[in-house]
Amino acid sequence: MNLAWLLSFWILFTSSFSQGALSPGGTVNVGAIFTFGSINGRVAKIAMEAAEDDINSDPSLLGGRKLSINMHDSNFSGFLGIIGALQFLETDTVAVIGPQTAVMAHVLSHLANELRVPFLSFTALDPTLSPLQFPYFIQTAPNDLFQMTAIADMVSYYGWSEVTAVFSDDDHNRNGITVLGDKLAERRCKLSYKAALPPDPKATRSDIQDELAKILRMESRVIVLNTYSNTGLLVFDVAKALGMMDNGFVWIATSWLSTVIDSTSPHLTTANSIQGVLALRPHTPDSKRKRDFMSRWNQLSNGSIGLNPYGLYAYDTVWLLARALKSFFDQGNTISFTNDSRLGGIGGGYLNLGALSIFDGGSQLLKNILQTSMTGLTGPFRFNPDRSILHPSYDIINVLETGYQQVGYWSNYSGLSVVPPETLYGKAANRSSSSQHLLGVVWPGGKTATPRGWVFPNNGKELQIGIPDRVSYRDFVSKVNGTDVVQGYCIDVFLAAIKLLPYAVPHKFIPFGDGHKNPTYYNLVYKITTRVFDAVVGDVAIVTNRTKIVDFTQPYIESGLVVVAPVKKRNSNAWAFLRPFSPLMWAVTAMFFLIVGAVVWILEHRINDEFRGPPRKQLVTILWFSFSTLFFSHRENTVSTLGRLVLIIWLFVVLIINSSYTASLTSILTVQQLSSSIKGIDSLITSNVQIGFQVGSFAENYLNEELSIAKTRLVALGSPEEYADALKNGTVAAVVDERPYVDLFLSEHCEFSIIGQEFTRSGWGFAFPRDSPLAIDMSTAILQLSENGDLQKIHNKWLQRKLCSSQDIGSSADQLQLQSFWGLFLICGIACVLALLIYFCTTFRQFSRHFPEESDSSVQSHSRSKRLQTFLSFADDKVEQWKKSKSKRKREDELSNRSGEGSMSVNRSERIPRDISQVRENGDTWLH
Repeated sequence: MNLAWLLSFWILFTSSFSQGALSPGGTVNVGAIFTFGSINGRVAKIAMEAAEDDINSDPSLLGGRKLSINMHDSNFSGFLGIIGALQFLETDTVAVIGPQTAVMAHVLSHLANELRVPFLSFTALDPTLSPLQFPYFIQTAPNDLFQMTAIADMVSYYGWSEVTAVFSDDDHNRNGITVLGDKLAERRCKLSYKAALPPDPKATRSDIQDELAKILRMESRVIVLNTYSNTGLLVFDVAKALGMMDNGFVWIATSWLSTVIDSTSPHLTTANSIQGVLALRPHTPDSKRKRDFMSRWNQLSNGSIGLNPYGLYAYDTVWLLARALKSFFDQGNTISFTNDSRLGGIGGGYLNLGALSIFDGGSQLLKNILQTSMTGLTGPFRFNPDRSILHPSYDIINVLETGYQQVGYWSNYSGLSVVPPETLYGKAANRSSSSQHLLGVVWPGGKTATPRGWVFPNNGKELQIGIPDRVSYRDFVSKVNGTDVVQGYCIDVFLAAIKLLPYAVPHKFIPFGDGHKNPTYYNLVYKITTRVFDAVVGDVAIVTNRTKIVDFTQPYIESGLVVVAPVKKRNSNAWAFLRPFSPLMWAVTAMFFLIVGAVVWILEHRINDEFRGPPRKQLVTILWFSFSTLFFSHRENTVSTLGRLVLIIWLFVVLIINSSYTASLTSILTVQQLSSSIKGIDSLITSNVQIGFQVGSFAENYLNEELSIAKTRLVALGSPEEYADALKNGTVAAVVDERPYVDLFLSEHCEFSIIGQEFTRSGWGFAFPRDSPLAIDMSTAILQLSENGDLQKIHNKWLQRKLCSSQDIGSSADQLQLQSFWGLFLICGIACVLALLIYFCTTFRQFSRHFPEESDSSVQSHSRSKRLQTFLSFADDKVEQWKKSKSKRKREDELSNRSGEGSMSVNRSERIPRDISQVRENGDTWLH
């Protein structure tokens, strides 16, 4: 709307307005712009007048000044609302309460910015009224952003995925629905349709009936109504007549409906048309001040209208402004206005823009308003840094035949709950799905079970289901020649799942393809996005590029890519007994036999006679002992602790190796063995051979894009017969296809086999449009089929075949590799090393104790080689021998020492002969 055009109309009325300033009596002028014929306008007028009286009853609040609220009735007209605002701005008004609607708020906020006059509104709650763009426009009630977030949380809580919006096409309601769409998208839901009605109160019954008739032909049955009371009640009346207030429908009304219920007594006809509706109401905590005001209300309103939350916000808004003005005056500010120099040169004709002046203290008053903190009728009241109201919250009510029931609360702090939000503010915020709760709801039609939220559109249209027109593997899906009948494994699974749904699904199967070759499945699935098909049923693999454009159900059969190649029977020969182990396994096993034998010999040699003797005998003993452990027939006893430990571990290793060898050899000699030059997908990638794939399958793209196999190596094959011919004549070395096809192929061609394992993991599913609720219900039905065994019965009916004796072979599947046993060899090797370390440390310690090293450095270097020879001799000797030798040397040393002492005693002095004879006797005793 052009502001200059509006000003030109205003100037025509300017002669009737008187220009005023702060009166000698100290009156502070405040304007209020509302439609006093509306419910909120009537309630707000009474509440603001009550607040004005309460404020003026305390002269000290504004320093002896009086607050004067001048009311202007916009009478549902944006034009009249703007005229009223211009009147206030001309008469030195310090603030304006209002406007009532966002349509006027968007225009008047530009005036507020330029003239620095704060506008405070508790009903123009358009979320797009940004404080950055309109700093002088203040919303003193919860912004509709929070109301739409609450509705989105409710939709998500009940598990609905699509919502239809019915709204009045004005700034306030349109922008609210836009925000709702964003909030639903954050929860993986969506607005499926927006039904725009003429702005309130211009919408007619015919306008509403046309839009609701469209909605009735759509899938979604969850309807959000965002409008005002006049249009809203008419919408419910028309919906009742169209049968849209019956079972299966969900209606969610924004806060307009709660104001109607709280402030008026709906007519019986109206009450019947809104039963089962969920509505939101701004939540205001219970308090004594609130109860006292509610008890005053009948006296204030003379019983003409009931109080609703917006009346409480109107009262608190006036008090908020009064407290901000008190701070303004306490700071030493005065009310003064300055002419805008920019307007002086614009005059001409009948325009006298000089009457508009700038409020000098506007920025300070705005700052005071935003910094005010108080406790009002609506509870604790202050602004967050983003200028939203502290703790925005809503009551969720369910309209019943006899009134309404409260089913829960929503708050921006904790989401959905069944306890008042203020009881949760002292606890940690918890928005997890498990913490979200609401009480039971009576839905339209009187049902208590939560509606599904969607149905098949009642437009007589069948579900158009695309099926592949296959020329091969027709057991999966095919059309009977000359008829419209389709059959196959995939068709039977789909029909069985449809029967489990709690509603009918009219459908029609439409073949896709030319009938000469298998169609390309990506093109078939893509037809869903262009609305050619409503779904696709068939052998459709769930792969990444398809999931980006459609939704799939739960897989009803597993499917992965495998390699098929020709195989030939492997004949037995004289050396078949060597096949259980790979060459490396044989070599490592033989080496460990020798190592363990040598370790046990070392540990037993000094203490066990069975491990002693001539070198030749000892070598034979090592070999015999080592290999006899293979049959647990070793006859040599082990007496050392370390030797027994090593032997026990080794015998355990031998037991495992022996058992594995026996099992593998038995398999080789009793089961038919097949061999192929192809060892699996890895050998195909590294080779240059040709690879076959089924026409239309995703295998081509996977081999080329994921495995980087050149397209020149890929050969398209159309039928099992082409598979067999190409593999036999060498056109292709192998075929890569999905497992269900391969199983059918191999049931008739035993000369081929699966090589290796599946190298992709996927499954087949039914495809539906993105976010289709039918995909979810069909997935549940498929799980039921799997659990009750019907899915297996359908599989047996179409796909069960007598299989060949050998279905697949692996790479070196008949040989045991070292990788399977390296852990056992590692344990045995560690045991041997530790046993030898302990043994040599003990032996060297004994040697050092009994043969101490010479301390003379000149002798030390000369005797080093001799000492090494002594150590080797010591290590080779049996323990008993060096113990006897040691004892003999000790006795000789003691005898020599005693004899020497006797001789020295005789030479010194010839003492008692008895002592000499005693010494001799002792010497004789030691010799003996």
